[in-house]
Amino acid sequence: TYYNQSRSCSGHLFGLLVILFRKRSCPISAAPLAATYRPAGMLSLLCALLCVSARVSGQLSGREDDGKRYICRAVPLSGDSSCPVTLLPELNAGSQEEELRNTVMQLRETILQQKETISKQIGTINELTTKLSLCASATDDRKYGKEGSWGKEKQNTMGDVPRDPNDTIDSLGKTMQGLKDRLENLEQQHLRANISGASFPSELRDLLQRRLRELQKQLLKKVSSLEEEKSILSNATAAYRLKTESTLSALVDRISELEKGDFKSPELFKLSLPQRTNYLYGRITKSLPEMYAFTLCMWIKSSASPGIGTPFSYGVPEQANEIVLIEWGNNPIELLINDKVAQLPLEVRDGRWHHICISWTTRDGQWDAYQDGGKLGTGDNLAAWHPIKPGGVIILGQEQDVVGGRFDAGQAFVGELSQVNIWDRVLKPVEIQSMANCSAYIPGNVISWLATNVEVFGRGAFKRPLEMCQERLPNA
Repeated sequence: TYYNQSRSCSGHLFGLLVILFRKRSCPISAAPLAATYRPAGMLSLLCALLCVSARVSGQLSGREDDGKRYICRAVPLSGDSSCPVTLLPELNAGSQEEELRNTVMQLRETILQQKETISKQIGTINELTTKLSLCASATDDRKYGKEGSWGKEKQNTMGDVPRDPNDTIDSLGKTMQGLKDRLENLEQQHLRANISGASFPSELRDLLQRRLRELQKQLLKKVSSLEEEKSILSNATAAYRLKTESTLSALVDRISELEKGDFKSPELFKLSLPQRTNYLYGRITKSLPEMYAFTLCMWIKSSASPGIGTPFSYGVPEQANEIVLIEWGNNPIELLINDKVAQLPLEVRDGRWHHICISWTTRDGQWDAYQDGGKLGTGDNLAAWHPIKPGGVIILGQEQDVVGGRFDAGQAFVGELSQVNIWDRVLKPVEIQSMANCSAYIPGNVISWLATNVEVFGRGAFKRPLEMCQERLPNA
């Protein structure tokens, strides 16, 4: 307030001095006012104004140097009169950010306004300086009177000052310099106000810093989570790759095994049991489910005498002779189901390969016997209405007195077996014929002939490559 009053007072005084000076020295406005000019009255008025200006300037300058700064704050009428200064309410994160944003915007607007004001004031000063320079150059061209006053043609102009014009110009220059200094002080004050205003909401700045730290932590947490997911995916990919490599390795080993064994296909191998003993045999790793019909097919080659022995037997805990195919002594080949017997019209002990199939159904106990694709016999009432029991053991080459053991060497099979397959249905004659004449190979849906499904026991029992199908035909 003091500053503005001083500035206003000095500005009015300065304007008055300029007007007086111009009316005294410049020829533009001298003529109209010459008739009304009274030198003594104007001199008294000028002296009074100078004294008042000096007194006010001294008082105001004394007040400006006290070093105090005042902050005004609006207080509601309903507030407590004992404590007129109220605390600012706590702001949450959103309101504090908004408060800081508004404060910054207000400071920017204030700076722009002050810059515009300063620019206008500087323009005014420059204009006044130019006018003073013009007046000074005009006075240099004029001559002084004997009394030391201006020329006689200008003696009656308004604003005549009884002193040297150079002193007047110097005084005006000093006044202008003072105005410049005060403007510079004003700029510095605004600069300090801007700095203090920017640093005022320290709690907001701290809040923003905490918010930034929280965002940084969240970002780091997200990055860590993504890295963990990447590691998990990498581990899963590595495990899958390892599993794939293991599977491929097993497949390569299997192919190598088949190549070394000359197996052209998984079913192209045979089980060789060259001696009649009670320890050479093969075992199927899988068991049979409960069945109400079945078809058993195989390729068989034997020249043993008397009788080929037992190429196939299936025993369960309650019945060791659940399914048995046997030829012993001078008897024909027999089919046993639940220890019930049916003789089959098959002849295979000529030392050549033969394809045989036996089908059976629990309905009426009907059975059919095929050799080399043709049906050689049929019958019924073989274990009629008896279902084949599940969970037993399949032995190739031995007859079981108990499930899985107690073999009799006199009933052992001597020869070669291949492509032993079992279905849980009665095959059609055309299907059996297609397998017998090598036009098709149909694996069993219950038991299929695979090297992995057959285990060999006893020294002398081997898995060997199987001859080509055309070579196994009877007329080959």
